[in-house]
Amino acid sequence: MNGLTTAQIEALPYLFDFWALPHQRPPAGDWRTWVIMGGRGAGKTRAGAEWVRSLAEGPTPNAKGRARRIAIVGETVDQTREVMIYGESGILAVSPPDRRPKWIAGRKMLEWPNGATAHVFSAHDPDALRGPQFDALWADEVAKWKSGEDAWDMLQFALRLGDNPQACVTTTPRNAPVLKALLARDSTVTTHAPTSANAMNLAAGFMEEVTARYGGTRLGRQELEGVMLGDAEGALWSSDALAAAEVREVPQLDRIVVAVDPPVSHHGKSDACGIVVAGAVTSGPPHTWRAYVLADLTAHTDSPTEWAKVAIAAMDRFGADRMVAEVNQGGDMVESVVRQIDPMVPYKAVRASKGKAVRAEPVAALYEQGRVKHLRGLGELEDQMCLMTSNGFTGSGSPDRVDALVWALKDLILDPAYAWRSPRMRTLY
Repeated sequence: MNGLTTAQIEALPYLFDFWALPHQRPPAGDWRTWVIMGGRGAGKTRAGAEWVRSLAEGPTPNAKGRARRIAIVGETVDQTREVMIYGESGILAVSPPDRRPKWIAGRKMLEWPNGATAHVFSAHDPDALRGPQFDALWADEVAKWKSGEDAWDMLQFALRLGDNPQACVTTTPRNAPVLKALLARDSTVTTHAPTSANAMNLAAGFMEEVTARYGGTRLGRQELEGVMLGDAEGALWSSDALAAAEVREVPQLDRIVVAVDPPVSHHGKSDACGIVVAGAVTSGPPHTWRAYVLADLTAHTDSPTEWAKVAIAAMDRFGADRMVAEVNQGGDMVESVVRQIDPMVPYKAVRASKGKAVRAEPVAALYEQGRVKHLRGLGELEDQMCLMTSNGFTGSGSPDRVDALVWALKDLILDPAYAWRSPRMRTLY
C-alpha cells in the first residue's frame, strides 16, 4: 500500500478482480451462460453488476468495451431498477465516477460515457422481448420468474449480437423448470457459494441470527447454503410439505426406534447404510398417534461392524426401545454383526416383500395427514424423499435413508395400528 500513488489507492475499490471471491469470477472456457447460485447475501448481485461493468467499460472512459447493447432483466421493472441498477451492489454503486452510466428513466436505460447501453426489462412480459437484440444479458433471480420459461426463450432469441453473446444469471436456487433446464445445458457453467462465504461484507450479527433461525432447515439449505432442492415429478413427498412438517422440539415420546437399512456390500462404491432414528406418541387410538423423525445417522462404512457401532450408539444416545433392521440382503448375518457389539440389544428383523415405492406409499400418507414431524438437520434424508415416486426412486444409487425411514415409521405407527384393528384391541378404547 505504501508503494501506491493516491490515484491508485482511490482506484482500488473499483478493481473487482482484486476483491472478488472465487464464485464471483467468470469461469474460463467457452460458455454461453454463467449461472451464479448462492445463498442470500452471497454476493451474487455484486458479481452480476461487475460482470456488466467488465463488458461495457473500455480501458479508458470513452473507449469501447466488449459489449454495446446489454439486457438487464429482473422479475419486475421496479425490482430490476431498485436492485440491479440502484441497489447497494448495483451497477451505479460499483461504477467509478468517470465511467458511471446515466440512468434515463423515460427509456428505462443506462448509458455509459463510451456509448454502451443497457436496457431494463421485466420477465413478467415475455412478449416485450421479441423486438430488441443484445450482445450480453444479466438476468436476476430467474427461479422466481412467473413466466420464466417463456421469458428465457425470448431472451435467447434476442441474444444475437457480437462475436460471442453471453448471459450471466444470478439466482438463489429454487426447483423451477427454467433453472433446471438451464443448468442441464452443456453451454452453461456454474459457480456457487453459501451466504457465509460473503460474511465479511454483511451486517454484524446477521449470520448468527439467520443461522440460529434457519440453520438445518430446508429453507436454510435453499436460502443460506444455496442448495437446489429438487422434487421429482410425481414425488411422494414435496419440499413444501417437508418444510411444513418441521418442528424445533418434540413432546415426550412413548417409543423410539433406530431403523437400519444395511448395504448389500462394503467397498468404495457401495451404498450407504441407512440409519434413521424416530419416535412416536402412541397413547390413545391410532388416528391420534404422531411420529417424530429425530436424526439421520446414515453412514458410509468399510465394514458391517462400523455401521453396527453407529446404530448401537444411536440406541444409547436416544434411549431407543428397539433396533429394526432389514435383512433381505444380509439375513442372519445382520443380527450377528449387531450382537457382536451388544449381545443384549433389543432387535427386530424385517424383510421386504414389496418394492421400495410400494412400501413408502403408506408412510407418505401419514405425512399427508400431518402425522409425521421432522426435527432440523435432516436435509439429505429429505432430498432423497423428494426423489421417491410411485414408480420408484429417481435419484442415483439406493434410497438408503428413505428405506430406513420407512422401516422406522412402519414399526412405530403402521404395524401397531394394524394390530389395533382387532376386536380385542378396540375394546380397550
